[in-house]
Order: sequence, then structure tokens, then C-alpha cells
Amino acid sequence: MASLDRNPAFGDSPVPASAGVGLKPTHYGDILDGATDIAWFEAHPENYMCDGGPALRYLEAIRTDHPLSLHGVSLSLGSADGVNRDWLAGMRTLIDRYEPALVSEHLSWSTVDGVYFNDLLPLPYTEESLALVATHIDEVQETLGRRFLIENPSTYLTFRHSTIDEAEFLSALVARTGCGLLVDVNNLYVNARNHGIDPVAWLREVPADAVGEFHLAGHAVNRFEDGEILIDDHGSAVTDNVWALYESALRIIGNRPTLIEWDTDIPPLGILQGEARKAKARLATNGKASSDV
Repeated sequence: MASLDRNPAFGDSPVPASAGVGLKPTHYGDILDGATDIAWFEAHPENYMCDGGPALRYLEAIRTDHPLSLHGVSLSLGSADGVNRDWLAGMRTLIDRYEPALVSEHLSWSTVDGVYFNDLLPLPYTEESLALVATHIDEVQETLGRRFLIENPSTYLTFRHSTIDEAEFLSALVARTGCGLLVDVNNLYVNARNHGIDPVAWLREVPADAVGEFHLAGHAVNRFEDGEILIDDHGSAVTDNVWALYESALRIIGNRPTLIEWDTDIPPLGILQGEARKAKARLATNGKASSDV
């Protein structure tokens, strides 16, 4: 297992257990003008792995006044090709420069034989996959010198030969590597509807003390003659059902930094701020509630 000495405990993280939003270039000006009370921002590091230019200048300015999380989308932890060391070097540079409080990636794969697929593809939950991903997480944490959060994916199929359920798989990764978890509540809801799993039982199965962050987002419903499938498209407001599941997550796991994701049809910053305030209200209510679940 990697040495994690440089990583603070989640309770000491400078990202508060409040609501943040994904950082988008279209909102740079409003953020720097102070036109928001958003607590923190999360950036995709791939957009900032460069030697200079406006993107880094804006990130530097925003990081001066706001805590930051870095959330990768292209590391391909589940690929048999191995970890992309160029990505790791770029991420380490960003970490050293901007000191993000949280760093995360997806439980997925997106590369094979050097070819990159612009998607977060699912992997079978088997002992072989578990060993492969654990080895990759160890390498990532060793290189970055800190604890790494792994996000549960949205999926639209299951593998017949999977032998481990998802919550058990994530729990085993935590036990083997010391990594943390990023619980995407929308992904969990999408999977529950698509595959018929119990999302509350899933929340009770993963180790609560390993969860360092929640994600919330919108999804699309694709209806067809024989039924429907939910698609995690990050293109709309959080639905009532996802808000209800988030409230269950807060009761079971506790308050954590919570991100509003909106990556397509991006609205004005004020709309995202409104979604963040809804999350903050639920965090505040849960903070006054009994911790017994």
C-alpha cells in the first residue's frame, strides 16, 4: 500500500462539508468578480495540464480565494494497459502548485492498446479486476503522495461473469489500498433504476469513514417500447429522487463536501449556485439531526 503521510484526514480538509460546483471557463469572470457564495470548486485536471496560458492564470486566481478539488476523467484505472504516467506527472505538477484538498478519479477504463475512448467504460467486478485496479491505485497514491478518491460509475449494462457486487468491490479497494471513496449519488440512483439494485443498502455497505466527497447531478430518461434507461448526462438540475437519496446518504454516511456537476448545456452560474444552496440546506438540516441510522 502507498504511503499516505502527506494527506490530511478528511476532517482536516480545507474543503468544507459544504456545497461546491464544477469549475467552467464560462464562469471565470463571475467567480473572480465575487458574484457567488459557492464554498469551493472542482476542476478537471486535464484542462490544466499545460505549461502556461489563460487557463492556469484563472485557476491560480480562483484558487487564491476558494478551496479546490481535482477530479480526473482520463486516468483509466481499470485498463490492462497500466496507468498513464504522463497523466500522473501532470497531476503531480498541479497538486504541487495548487494544493487541492481532494483528488479523485472514476472506477472505469477508457484506453486499450494506446487508443483512447472518450467515455468512462464499465469493468467487470471480479477478483482479477479488483487486483488490477488495486495495483493501479497503489501506484497512483505512491506517485501523488496522497490519498486518492475513487468514484462509483454510472453503468448501462452488467457483466454476466461479475462475481462481486459494486459496493463490496469498492469496499475491498479501500481495504487493500487505503484509498477513499467519492460517492456519486446520481450515479447510484441511475444504476439502481437501470439494474434494480437497492441504493440505500449500497450506501450502508460502503465504509462511511472512507467517503470524502459526494457528487450530485442531473440525468436523462430515455424511454422505449419495452421500458426506459437512465443516462447520466450532467445536463440538468438534480431531480427530486436524487435529492431524496442524497438525504439518505447524509443520514447514513454523514456530511461531506458535496459537488454540483453540470457539464452539458451549462447554465449561468446563478443556476448552479441555486443548486448548491439546496445541497447546503440539506447539509445544515442533517447537521442538526441524530447520527443514529
